[in-house]
Amino acid sequence: MHEGVVIAGAGYAAGELAARLGASGAAGPVTMIGDEAHLPYHRPPLSKVFLSGEADAASLLLRPESAYEKFGVVHRAHTRVTRIDRAARHVTLSDGDTLPYRWLVLATGGRARLLNCEGADLAGVFTLRGIDDSVALRAAMLAGRNLVIVGGGYIGLEVAAVAVKSGMAVTLIEAAPRVLARVAGPEISTFYEQVHRDAGVVIHTGLTVTALLPQPGDPSRVGEVVLGDGTTIAADAVVAGVGLIPNTELAAEAGLHVDNGIWVDEYCRTEDPQVLAIGDCANHPCPFLGRRVRLESVPNALEQARVAADTMAGKLVPYAAVPWFWSDQYDLKLQAVGLADGYENAVLRGSYAARSFLLFYLRDGIVLAADAVNRPGEFLVARRLVGAAVRADAAALGDATIPLKSLIPVAA
Repeated sequence: MHEGVVIAGAGYAAGELAARLGASGAAGPVTMIGDEAHLPYHRPPLSKVFLSGEADAASLLLRPESAYEKFGVVHRAHTRVTRIDRAARHVTLSDGDTLPYRWLVLATGGRARLLNCEGADLAGVFTLRGIDDSVALRAAMLAGRNLVIVGGGYIGLEVAAVAVKSGMAVTLIEAAPRVLARVAGPEISTFYEQVHRDAGVVIHTGLTVTALLPQPGDPSRVGEVVLGDGTTIAADAVVAGVGLIPNTELAAEAGLHVDNGIWVDEYCRTEDPQVLAIGDCANHPCPFLGRRVRLESVPNALEQARVAADTMAGKLVPYAAVPWFWSDQYDLKLQAVGLADGYENAVLRGSYAARSFLLFYLRDGIVLAADAVNRPGEFLVARRLVGAAVRADAAALGDATIPLKSLIPVAA
């Protein structure tokens, strides 16, 4: 007899789904299987307030253990699913147990991409994906030491902000011509590069790391970073912030379709209707973008947990969210909505100098995307403008004396 729900993974998407299912009780017993020691927790603080020591591990938890107990959710830590038998509808665990399922949800997340160069395995080279990673990196962040960060995305820049404030000498290396190249327009890149340089971070763009060399007195530890142009940089520690690899091997071995993530439909179902996938590992159709996409964000994890819970309850409510993201660096909160691919012009509302602005990206007069820095109230309105694909007057968007709400059509 097939029993309730087995969730492979215990990250953000898994924790949200487990709580929803447990609270409703409609899907039967819920077992959540994770290879970490921790209950599901917030990951964004790992490169921000947790890394700086301003938050502790308990504050990261999505919910206390008592909440899962109340919902009847069983959390099996230090364990992972190693095999799926779709015909028999059961999974094999790393400890040898087998569990039957009525529904199986793959919330396997991803793992940090490692540097692909000589010396990448030296001590003192860090990735940042889980609590234990952040704890280890924090211990190495001592004032006066040299930190080299490889990768100028959100993680790399957030770590740089924390490290330079702690008194470290920080150098950031980005292979692309600018930081945040994958997630933001050139104007935002220029702004954030200047912010970090003003704070003391040395930034090299358009360069790759070719080797990590050991310390002269300790061949097991990193001591120097070699760049593609021959430049060498002293390094007491190195952080690799070069992206995430979705954990899709389990799905692939079970014969499910995998291509930049586990393919699902708009209801989070794989081609096996009893197997769903959510979160960082899931490649889903996104109506807003008009194409398939795999998103690594908390809002996406929350939305897919909701969709999956509805699917298992027999309510087919399709994924229809507009992608949005955020990043905290220094005293700046960056919030971004939509994707600016193919934009024709950018409209500034506010001031770069005042470090408070909105940047709208337009094509044919339609608001495709928006980036907000320290404008949380207006960002909520910007999300509505982007979500409704509003055609707006550029001059009005850029005029801070005109309320943004007035630009939203009555029907939007």
